[in-house]
Amino acid sequence: MTQPASQEGVQLQTDLEDEVRELERQLSAARERLSAQKRQDPSPDAAGATPLTTGLPVRHRPTRTGRGRGVDLAYDPKDSFAEHHHLLLLSDSALPLGSFAFSSGLESYREHVRAAAITTAASKTPQQQSQTPRKPTWSFAEFLPLSLSSYASTTLPFVLAAHREPRRLAELDDALDAATICTVGRRASCAQGRALLGIWEKSLVGDLTAAGTVAGGGGDEGEDRESALSEDEGDHVREELIDILAIIKSYSKLLRSSSNSGSSTTPSTTTTTTPPSAIPPVSAHLAPLFGVVARALGLGAHQTAYVFMLSHAKALVSAAIRAGMFGPFQAQKILAGAEIRGLLPALVAREWDTPVEEAGQSSPVVDLWIGRHEILYSRVFN
Repeated sequence: MTQPASQEGVQLQTDLEDEVRELERQLSAARERLSAQKRQDPSPDAAGATPLTTGLPVRHRPTRTGRGRGVDLAYDPKDSFAEHHHLLLLSDSALPLGSFAFSSGLESYREHVRAAAITTAASKTPQQQSQTPRKPTWSFAEFLPLSLSSYASTTLPFVLAAHREPRRLAELDDALDAATICTVGRRASCAQGRALLGIWEKSLVGDLTAAGTVAGGGGDEGEDRESALSEDEGDHVREELIDILAIIKSYSKLLRSSSNSGSSTTPSTTTTTTPPSAIPPVSAHLAPLFGVVARALGLGAHQTAYVFMLSHAKALVSAAIRAGMFGPFQAQKILAGAEIRGLLPALVAREWDTPVEEAGQSSPVVDLWIGRHEILYSRVFN
């Protein structure tokens, strides 16, 4: 009986030694995480403000340990929450771009199709009218893919080009302005672009600078974006952000100078020739500016393109609700449906390699609907 008892004691001692080594490993890992967290914590700014998390209670999650191995369930501050934070902000329907004021041709489409149906019905005899099955004269399901395809073919190449080459912002804005033949669509694009520029200047750029992302500090955003980068690569990211900040600032100055000189995004109704000196250097179109702002906020090209197209889809659905075409539950059903989930990636893939020189209208009738919106007898949208 002595030998088995001795073997049991040796096994127990071995297990205890394994457990001690595991606890020491976890303690060492916890110390490393604590040191990393201390390096990440931003210092108070010059005004003496303190982070909002100061004074909050700290919860320590236990670590589940198995025989010979540990399963760490502790919260990791480097989870990808911050990576998606600006993605969610840009995709928010409450982002004050002013898109709710425009229907992108939806209201005009409904009225023109309805008028065409009335004209067609009036040309038929009573017997023909009774034999013709009644059905809705317009269909949102028909308009939605047309509008999305049109929007992708005309603007998405400019979004991607600006995201890939932010220095071309003013050049791309000018090219898009020249390629936009519909006055109503141009006015809507410029209005939303100016709104996005205002959001950037008043709400976004200050937060990036305060967090140390642009200035090269140790803010949370900078740490999240540079956690997997070497020191040299991290410096490159900071330099790129500084360049983008300067590009947008210069772009904003050009826009203000054109506004102060009396130029306007609304074309003149007179027939006089506009001298080249009076042509505004930039018009603040939404598409190229969205690409540059998304790049500055850390969004990838695929994310930027998808959010841009999803925002247009949500704007169309919102316009349909306010026009009384359907209710909010049907709207969410459309946005969550398989058609939208399949159509948006397909459009992004279609325009992924399209150069801006080849960007053009894929559905000319959409331009007609948008352009004729102003002649409607009564209308809800601008």
